[in-house]
Amino acid sequence: MTYRSWQPEHRRRPRLTRRGKLVVLVGAVLAAAAAVAVPLLLIGGPEKPAPEKERTLLIPEGWRGGEVYAAVDRSLGLAAGTARKAAQTPATNLALPAAAGGNPEGYLFPATYPVGRATTAEGLLRYMVDTAGKRFGTASIAEGARSHGLSVHQTVIVASIVQAEADTAADMGKVARVVYNRLARGMPLQMDSTINYALGRDTVDTSQSDTRIDSPYNTYERTGLPPSPIGNPGDEAMAAAVAPAPGDWLYFVTVRPGDTRFTANYAEHQANVAEFNEQRRAGASS
Repeated sequence: MTYRSWQPEHRRRPRLTRRGKLVVLVGAVLAAAAAVAVPLLLIGGPEKPAPEKERTLLIPEGWRGGEVYAAVDRSLGLAAGTARKAAQTPATNLALPAAAGGNPEGYLFPATYPVGRATTAEGLLRYMVDTAGKRFGTASIAEGARSHGLSVHQTVIVASIVQAEADTAADMGKVARVVYNRLARGMPLQMDSTINYALGRDTVDTSQSDTRIDSPYNTYERTGLPPSPIGNPGDEAMAAAVAPAPGDWLYFVTVRPGDTRFTANYAEHQANVAEFNEQRRAGASS
C-alpha cells in the first residue's frame, strides 16, 4: 500500500471550480450576515420593562381623612386635593354605610396597602372602605353595638374618640367606659379631641374660648355623640368601644406620658388636672 504525502495546510493552494467559488462567496455573505445578526439578537428589540418594585402605603390608626387623602396623593404622585375630590365624587362608589351620609371619615381603615403603577386614588380609597366594611361588619360588633343601645356607625364614632383620646392601648377600654358612663348620665362628653377635630388641629392645650366654639363637634356644649367619626379607628379602638372596661369613671387626664388617671370624683380629677398643668409649665420653662 502506498501513502500520499500531504503538504502542510498553509502550503496547499486549493483549486476551485466556478461552482466552488460561488460556494465560498455565499458562505462569506452568510458569515457577514450572521455577524450583524448576533448583536441584533443580543439587543432583543424593544426593552422589556423592569419588574415593578413593590411599594406600600401605611395608614396609621387615628389619622383623619385629610391626612389619609394627603398621603394617597403623595404616594401616587398626584396633585394635592386629588384623593379628597375622588372621595367626594359619587362615581367613586365607596361602599359606605347609609348612616355615614357619604362621609368616608371613620371608614378609611388604617392598614398597609399595596401600591403599584396601576393604582388609582379611587381604587385605593375603595380598598380602605371595603376593608373597614369587613372589619366593622361582623356579627360580634353588631351585637356589641346593640348592647350599648348604639348602631354600628355610632360605635365607630365612639371608637374614633377612643383612638384619639387614649394614651396607650391599655387605656382604650377605660376611655370607652368614660364615654358610655357620660352618655348614660346625659353629661356632655367634654372631649378635647372633638374640639381639635372641629378646629383642624392636634394639641393637648384646650382653652376656655375653644370650648365655646359654635360647632356640632363641640362636646363641651353639646350632649351626645358628635355627628361623625373624628378619625379612622383601628381594631383595638373598635374592640374597646364594643367591650369597654368595667368601671364608674367619669373623668380622666393624662398627667404625663404613660400616666393617665381615671376617676369618678370631680375633686380628685381637678387635682389631677392641676398636676397636669404643673407638668406642662415645668416642661415649657425647661
